[in-house]
Amino acid sequence: MWLLVGLGNPGAQYVRTRHNIGFDVVETLAARYALEFRGKRANSLIAEGKVAGQRVALVKPQTFMNLSGQAVAALRTWYKIDAAREILIIYDDLDLPFARLRFRERGSAGTHNGMRSIVQQLGSSDFARLRIGIDQPPGKMDVAAYVLSRFSKEEAEQVPDVIATAADAVDLVVREGLVVAMNRYN
Repeated sequence: MWLLVGLGNPGAQYVRTRHNIGFDVVETLAARYALEFRGKRANSLIAEGKVAGQRVALVKPQTFMNLSGQAVAALRTWYKIDAAREILIIYDDLDLPFARLRFRERGSAGTHNGMRSIVQQLGSSDFARLRIGIDQPPGKMDVAAYVLSRFSKEEAEQVPDVIATAADAVDLVVREGLVVAMNRYN
């Protein structure tokens, strides 16, 4: 089974913001797989189904970004899964250039508060993640304001392709494994 968790913030005011690109990716996957976010468990919206013969749960935590770990830890327990082999977190990363994708099998949370929460709640940083580059804030813009802002006009034109490519990358993880996806997209 794969627990595919897209990070973001609930609420209309956060739709199409940089910080919600993880939500956008799992929503795209749900549409591709003809799955609906029906269930709500562990303060998360969940779409469950099978892809390439494997059970998947697409997850959008509704805890707000900085408490994402509460939802992920509760779902790990609910589904009785091994975080190191069956969880993939999809999130924005301002330390990567815009549109750059990078898979990691494990690692630190960096400056991302949602990832810090997940590492803390799971008690480990041994779980896969897909980082999606949103670039650094311009000038001296506040980081929080930047990640909660919408993409620039030029970026917004590219965002659908970035989301589609990230969804392709996650689909490859489900179908062929993390190492194959890392070799293709990193």
